[in-house]
Amino acid sequence: MSLTMSLLAVAAGVGLTVTALAAIVRIVRGPTILDRMIASDVLLTTLMLAVGTDMVVRGHTDTIPLMTVIAATATLATIVVARFVKRRAEQPSVPEAGKEAGHV
Repeated sequence: MSLTMSLLAVAAGVGLTVTALAAIVRIVRGPTILDRMIASDVLLTTLMLAVGTDMVVRGHTDTIPLMTVIAATATLATIVVARFVKRRAEQPSVPEAGKEAGHV
């Protein structure tokens, strides 16, 4: 591997590491479920890019099925969370306890 290719691989690794760490911070801090979902999509996309970088550096295509599974998982998870948020937004709000007289 040439010096240029090595430098590019290191730069890609550093960039992907920083991106993954930023996504993990957003997943932990939130504050909403949509923020966490976008961050998990970014994390899965970063993982796909890392696998793609490995394929370029090593000159193989053995991990294409893994990339396909990661992409399908990210898409399915986004759809599930979007439906959950939509259904939760459509539900009437529940009155807070203590604000109204309760029934026994």
